[in-house]
Parts: sequence; C-alpha cells; structure tokens
Amino acid sequence: MVDSSMDALIDFDRQHIWHPYSAIEKDDPLWRVESAQGVRIRLSSGVELIDGMSSWWCAIHGYNHPVMNDAIHTQISKMSHVMFGGLTHEPAIQLAKILVDITPPSIQTVFLSDSGSVAVEISMKMAIQYWHSKAKPKKHRFLTIRNGYHGDTFGAMSVSDPVNGMHSLFAGTLSQQYFADAPTCKYDDPCDATDIEPLKNLLSDNHDTIAAVIMEPIVQGAGGMRFHSPEYLKQVRLLCDEYDTLLILDEIATGFGRTGTLFACEHADIAPDIMCVGKALTGGYLTLAATLTTNEVSQTICSGDPGVFMHGPTFMANPLACAAGVASLTLLLESDWKQRVKAIETGLLTGLSPCRTLHCVEDVRVLGAIGVVELKEPVILSDIQPKFVELGIWVRPFGKLVYLMPPFIINDEDLNHLTQSIYEVLSQY
Repeated sequence: MVDSSMDALIDFDRQHIWHPYSAIEKDDPLWRVESAQGVRIRLSSGVELIDGMSSWWCAIHGYNHPVMNDAIHTQISKMSHVMFGGLTHEPAIQLAKILVDITPPSIQTVFLSDSGSVAVEISMKMAIQYWHSKAKPKKHRFLTIRNGYHGDTFGAMSVSDPVNGMHSLFAGTLSQQYFADAPTCKYDDPCDATDIEPLKNLLSDNHDTIAAVIMEPIVQGAGGMRFHSPEYLKQVRLLCDEYDTLLILDEIATGFGRTGTLFACEHADIAPDIMCVGKALTGGYLTLAATLTTNEVSQTICSGDPGVFMHGPTFMANPLACAAGVASLTLLLESDWKQRVKAIETGLLTGLSPCRTLHCVEDVRVLGAIGVVELKEPVILSDIQPKFVELGIWVRPFGKLVYLMPPFIINDEDLNHLTQSIYEVLSQY
C-alpha cells in the first residue's frame, strides 16, 4: 500500500507515473486535486483554483454538474459497457441522432471512438478507404497547413506540424504528408491569393496522390492558438471540390460552441466531407470522440472491397460515455450558450486587452470563449504556473502562449479574476 499522506502520494507519483509530456522523477510543480465543483478545482491543501482551462477545453459545463451526474448514475445502474459488435444500445443511438441533427445537413453517418487522436486516425482511414473503393489507391496521402496539431498517435502526428509541433523526434518514422504554409490572414482579415496559393499549388501538383486536405477550421489549437480568416476556409473547400479531394475538418477543440458558433466551419458557411469531434462531447466526464461523414463517403466505402469500414475499437460507443454525451449536448443545446459565449468573449477582450501594453507580449487575440496572450519568448512553466496558483487560478501555458478557455458557466466575477491575474503575473514576468 502507498502511504496516503500528501507528500508520500506526490513522491510516489513522481517516481512511477507519467504525466502529459513529462519525465519520471522530474521535480516540476505538481498539485493534488481533492475535488472539483462548478468552475473551481479544490486542491488537497484546501486551496481552490478558478479553472481557466476547462480541463483542456472539455469541461464546458464545469465540474460535478447535477444533470451530468444523474445521467451517469442512471446509466451505470443499467450497464457501464457492452461490446458494440452485433449489439447496440439507446445511448449510442440517441447521441448519434443529436450529432446528425446539429452538424451540417450533408453529415449523416457517425463512427464513435475513444479519443480525439483516434477520431483523426479514423478520418484518415475513411479517406484512404474511400479512394480505394473508387479504384484510386494512389490517393493515400494528406495535405495540411503548418502550425497544426491533430493528436499524438502516428497518423495524427504525421499531419501535425513536423517542425514547430511536438513530434519532430518521430519525423523519420511517420508517413510523409504535404504541408502548405499556414495563412497569415487573421480572423477579421480578407484572404488574398498569397494566403491560399501555397495550398493551391500543392493540391494542383499532387491531387492524384492526395486523399484529403485535413485542417483545424478557423482556430489552430495546440499548435499555436492561431486564428485565420473564414474566407480562407471557403477557398479550401472550393479547391477540394475543384481537385476532387476530400476535406477533413478537425473540430475536436473548436466544436460545441467554443468559437461562438456550434462548429467552427459555420463561420465560413461550409461543410466538410469528414468531421472529427471530441473533447467537450461528454462535458469532460468520460473520454469519447466521433468521426462523422457524408452518405457519399460511407456508402462508397461500404460498396467497395472489403465492403465494411476497417476499424472497430473495443470500447467503441461505450454506453456510459454515450450517456454522458447525450446529457452534455442536451444541456448545451437547451441553454443560452450563444449568449454565454458572447459574454465570455466580451470579458476576455476587456480583461486581456491591458496585456497589450506589456513589454513581454507580442499579441492578444480573442474569439468566442478563447483568449490568447502570445509572448515574445517561451514561458518557463515551472516558474510561471506556481504564480498563477498563488493567485487562485488554474492556467496551463505552453510555448509562448498563455491562454484561457474557461467553462461556459463561468460568471463575470470569476472571469475578471482570471484575466486580472494573468495581467498581474505577466506584468512581473
């Protein structure tokens, strides 16, 4: 048995447990969570932190929500899991129905999986199998834009930025894809020929081998929190149509209201051929993701050789996770989420704008419930994060970015405390 004292537990953790992008026995700050309620994370020391991260963007309803809790309790009393091969269940059917109803009309079929990275892998397999079924097996590579991030599994790593991303160590073992320079047009900027030309040229020259263009719509997440013009996304859709190439949109970070529209592709009024969703899908309660596509893609795959889509995770459509998904999406859709996200956007704009005056700050940008302060130099996480904790907030910077993606339920007072605390820490940084 492990000694249950706080110091002993933390010591065991350091010696035996990997954390994301961490080293064993590295003496970085580590805080033990006792519980969480609403927008607050309670540490074992009794300190409470306002969560500015939504636990990596997924806990949009906050923590310990009574409706979510009831849904989980009700489902677990029936069954926590059953295999999806040859069997089905109501939570999966209900969740798929909601997803088909709220995504673009052309999206009609749903594949439920375990995580965002897996959803991206599935999207890539769908694209490859689609072209195989159309007797075009040479179309098996992917085109994307630089600065993107799509996950940590091998297919997802191959379409994440190979230089500025987190996966350069694996460059020699990954499938080689095509990378276009990312657009420089910001959200409110027009998109001119210089922005779209790099992607257009690669697509023109290599469309006979490209299965799909894959990208994060409007907002690039972990690759740099960059926002680009909706007009750019419109141009990408037109180019995919012109060159007979599928368009995959990774809405894992942007989906379910985070950018101010239900899905980020709505900013450009376009629809993808394949869409990946995750993170906020279950309100942060359980891991679940989905890859959605059109009847054209799904029927082509199922009418070709071998006549089925070749993927099937053990925990596919886990009933407990699906029940959480149904509860989370119902909560979202029945709420005034648009007004709440707009209020958060206003609060972020007001609260983070003073950071523009700081010498260490390169840029401040806000879209929906996303607020980003980009610094001129990378942060030292072990130095800066304890300063945020001292002020009673939980923020997890990376690279040059200090950013906020708070739960949608956050009130103005707590949001103001988040932004003021960021300004206070950066003004002394």
